[in-house]
Amino acid sequence: MTMELNGKRIVVGVTGGIAAYKAAELVRLLIRQGADVQVAMTDGATHFVTSTTFQALSGKPVYVDQWDARMPNAMAHIDLSRRADLILIAPASADFLARIAHGMANDLLATMVLARNCPLLVAPAMNRQMWENPATQRNVACLQGDGVQILGPASGEQACGENGQGRMLEPEEILDRVQTFFVPKLLAGRKVLITAGPTFEAIDPVRGITNLSSGRMGYALARAAQQAGAEVTLVSGPVAFSAPQGVDRINVRSALDMHAAVMVRATDADIFIAVAAVADYRVANAAEHKLKKDHGGVPLIELIENPDILAEVAALKDGPFCVGFAAESHNLEAYAQAKRRKKNIPLIAGNLIQDGFGGDANRLILFDDTGTHPLAPASKEELSRQLIEHIAKLTGAH
Repeated sequence: MTMELNGKRIVVGVTGGIAAYKAAELVRLLIRQGADVQVAMTDGATHFVTSTTFQALSGKPVYVDQWDARMPNAMAHIDLSRRADLILIAPASADFLARIAHGMANDLLATMVLARNCPLLVAPAMNRQMWENPATQRNVACLQGDGVQILGPASGEQACGENGQGRMLEPEEILDRVQTFFVPKLLAGRKVLITAGPTFEAIDPVRGITNLSSGRMGYALARAAQQAGAEVTLVSGPVAFSAPQGVDRINVRSALDMHAAVMVRATDADIFIAVAAVADYRVANAAEHKLKKDHGGVPLIELIENPDILAEVAALKDGPFCVGFAAESHNLEAYAQAKRRKKNIPLIAGNLIQDGFGGDANRLILFDDTGTHPLAPASKEELSRQLIEHIAKLTGAH
């Protein structure tokens, strides 16, 4: 498992509200990703979840009292914030947002926020009418103006029985936002277009030609590019999972669908990464109705070549920086370099099918004008981050 927050020191602040129970799962997730987590709570939060729960999860004493004598200098609000790379308040009640927006320091957590010298992320949680109240919106706008990042809230069913905006983001969503926060914004301001997954070429309404691509590499690259600050559009064939947060996904089915979706967007992209396992051929005589075994024996299927999406994008005048992928069963370097020259692209990432096609991990070798750059075997998430860094270097993005 990739520990994306390894060594990061995070203070998790928990305020009063029913969503405090989600903070326990959030702390667990942060620690699983390698973070060093210190929990601080308001007195109100202890009415929903005990400090013992957070102490058991974090393995550290939990701080509630501004005058806690466990700090030798009785300055927990200073010492805890000075040790942190980030303060994350989840959940943040309407009352707490109001207090920190106005610089109040009437409990440990608010005082810590006021005295901090590290970034602050806040995940609000409250009744929908409290969230929509003009006073709350003024406080949120004030905090955003001060550089505080507001995470959410989400919309949905609330503990009070009402439905609307005000739910705290789920712990997994907050974790993703925290991970994104720490990623260097190497592609800030860039537009990245990515293809991912297989295509499906219909033989009849229920049968077709496809392949074993899972789409994991393309989706991992979309997430890595978005975390690096890019505006990401993902053109995806049929896969079994959802798009990363902040990524605009365009669903397609066939190679022709993918070709059309890419070509109308390619001229607006700065970087195009062709990860999809696009079918080389489609069925020229696809049947309108389901083919039956008892009607005339084995059907004759005629194939016709699909357009080469990557080559067409690479040939565009003033087109994007193009990155290709080559999955081969043998002779990787020879085939990958030949593909790079044929399509006239500056960078291609090659891998052997047996090393990770369809799986969670892979082994990549990058081929560009400067030579060959092998990457150590790793998860597709880690390889994606390394590939994005390499693209940023080649495009002068940092």
